[in-house]
Amino acid sequence: MVGPANGSRTLTPRQVLSVVNGGQDSVMRVGPASVAGSDCGGVEFTREDVDALLNERIKPKNKFSLKEKCDAMSDYIKRLKMCIKWFQELEGDLLLEQVKHLNMLESAEKKCNDSEMLMSQKEEELNSIIIALRKNYTALQEKLAKEELDKLAAMVSLTKEKDARLSVERSQAPILEELERGQRESSSANQKILSLNDMYKRLQEYNTSLQQYNSKLQSELNETNEILKNVEKEKVAILENLSSLRGYCTSLQDQLTAAKESNNETMMIKEALKSEVGSLRLDIQQVRDDRDRQLSQVQELLAEVLIYKELTGKSAGELENLTTKSNELEAKCASQSDQIKKLQEKLDAAENKLAMSDLSAYEIRTGYEEQKKFTSDLQFRLAEAEIKLVEGEFLRKKLHNTILELKGNIRVFCRVRPLLLDEAAEDEPKAVSFPTSTENAGRGIELLQHGQKHSFAFDKVFVPESSQEEVFFEVSQLVQSALDGYKVCIFAYGQTGSGKTHTMMGAPGNADDKGLIPRSLEQIFESRQTLQNQGWKYEMQVSMLEIYNETIRDLLTRPGSTEARSKQYAIKHDANGNTHVSDLTVVDVRSSREVTFLLNRAAQSRSVGMTQMNEQSSRSHFVFTMRITGVNESTEQQVHGVLNLIDLAGSERLSKSGSTGDRLKETQAINKSLSSLSDVIFALAKKEEHVPFRNSKLTYLLQPCLGGDSKTLMVVNVSPAPSSMNESLCSLRFAARVNACEIGTPRRQTSVKQVDARLSYG
Repeated sequence: MVGPANGSRTLTPRQVLSVVNGGQDSVMRVGPASVAGSDCGGVEFTREDVDALLNERIKPKNKFSLKEKCDAMSDYIKRLKMCIKWFQELEGDLLLEQVKHLNMLESAEKKCNDSEMLMSQKEEELNSIIIALRKNYTALQEKLAKEELDKLAAMVSLTKEKDARLSVERSQAPILEELERGQRESSSANQKILSLNDMYKRLQEYNTSLQQYNSKLQSELNETNEILKNVEKEKVAILENLSSLRGYCTSLQDQLTAAKESNNETMMIKEALKSEVGSLRLDIQQVRDDRDRQLSQVQELLAEVLIYKELTGKSAGELENLTTKSNELEAKCASQSDQIKKLQEKLDAAENKLAMSDLSAYEIRTGYEEQKKFTSDLQFRLAEAEIKLVEGEFLRKKLHNTILELKGNIRVFCRVRPLLLDEAAEDEPKAVSFPTSTENAGRGIELLQHGQKHSFAFDKVFVPESSQEEVFFEVSQLVQSALDGYKVCIFAYGQTGSGKTHTMMGAPGNADDKGLIPRSLEQIFESRQTLQNQGWKYEMQVSMLEIYNETIRDLLTRPGSTEARSKQYAIKHDANGNTHVSDLTVVDVRSSREVTFLLNRAAQSRSVGMTQMNEQSSRSHFVFTMRITGVNESTEQQVHGVLNLIDLAGSERLSKSGSTGDRLKETQAINKSLSSLSDVIFALAKKEEHVPFRNSKLTYLLQPCLGGDSKTLMVVNVSPAPSSMNESLCSLRFAARVNACEIGTPRRQTSVKQVDARLSYG
């Protein structure tokens, strides 16, 4: 049915055309025609109307009547024309709207381009403003920093001037005290001068009295001379009358002799008086000199008083100058503070502008922060991995040491000394190398001899560049065990000239090159100080001996003394596995300095000699023993530890050492004792029932360390010189056998303190 579609949807032009062309749109709506006076007169077509119009069949009432058919056909054609015309009008309207929309789109695009150009121009202007603001900001920051530096410099100078003023005031006080002290000394000197003047007056009076007495004696002497003259005259008269007056002459001679004696006595008294007068004159002269010296001291004190007064005046003037400078600096600081405030206001304005301009850069900064966070996360993971690696290495060492302690093995460290200048040869390959694999790094060593490579692995291998501190770091935990109540033994083994004494003792006078013995003692005394805070009190005793030609020598007695030659030292082991040497000097020590003094004393007494292999070759086995007893008052626990540090004499071949005479006997004794040590190691490695500890004094002394319950470490020293490869190979093979030996599990020596119990060494 054609007509207005009330309540139905209208078709869009595209939907109408699709319907006409056979489309399947479900909803169509046709808007009203915009052409006035058209035949369709505002007729609207819906989809149903168009479908009905297209599908309509002409059915006349009388199908045999042609007229009716023609009328129906003309009506149908008329409706079709109306529909087509409506579509044409609608299409024209749509074309007009499309043109209008295209024009609007072009204008909108033009406006958009203009706005984009305007925005780009504004963006460029803003960027230039931002750059200018940033430049101003940096300039202001630099200016502010410069002002801050000036301010700091001014403050520093002000503080310096204040300090100088305070120091001047402080120095003025002692100057005043010195002035008062000088015045007091001047007054005391004046009193001394007065007393000296009184003494001088008394001496003058005494001198006057002496002069009077001297004049009296002189008058008596004159009288005596006159008497003598008279006597002479009488003598002449008597001689004239000698024949008649002989008896009378004799009497006169007697009188004359008496007079001469009295004259001699008078002369002697005169000489004594002269000497006394001379001594009095010397005393007077000394008193005058003392008076002159006192007067000069008084004049010097007066001059110093004048100098102090002048200095006081100068310091007061300098203080006024400093005060004026301080006021000027304070005024300058105030003006600078105002300038800083103004600059701060400008800086705040610039920061506000910069904050507005930085809004556009927020996304870039956010991305950078995320990237930075990711990078820091990766760095943190890397640091954690490195820490875990270090902790794993430390745990591996700790577990390795624990396994060795549980197995009872003797730990072995190997140290290779550097090549000497006369040992290095450019054409010869290196005889000693160190593997770098993960398994053997720091633990392996390889020797090349006659083209054949010999590989060894120990608990630790030190390369020639290793320092004394690195070696002691690996030994420090073992030394600490002595304070915990364990028996610890560390001994150095190797051929002559391989660096044993350097490893154990170090170079004298060089603090960085100290050996294991001085460093161990320093650690023990430092740990004792730390453990005192936990209630521990330690007492320590030291003894030192050497085994020379199978004879024990006490190194703490005077060498060559009758006491040292007469004593016979015997080695004894008690039931607890402790070793004692009878009649050996034992010294109580309280500091590492005391032990160092004893070490130097023992080093001077130790037997050394020159061979072809070493200018300062140790010709004896040196044994340092420290017995440690600790008591904890709070827990009433006692510990008994022993630290044995041994420097063995070097093994050597007679063909190389060129020893003769006493050196030959020494070499034979050294090689015999080291051979006995090798026999003991072989017996321990084979777990034989009988171990020949008594074959030498050395092995018998080391019996608790090699076959007991102590913690034992051997440091095998190796020479890298190609000429010493045979000896180095023998030393490393011996060290490998030692490392394979199993001894008793280390046992801590502890006990509970009894009431009123005294410290004793087990």
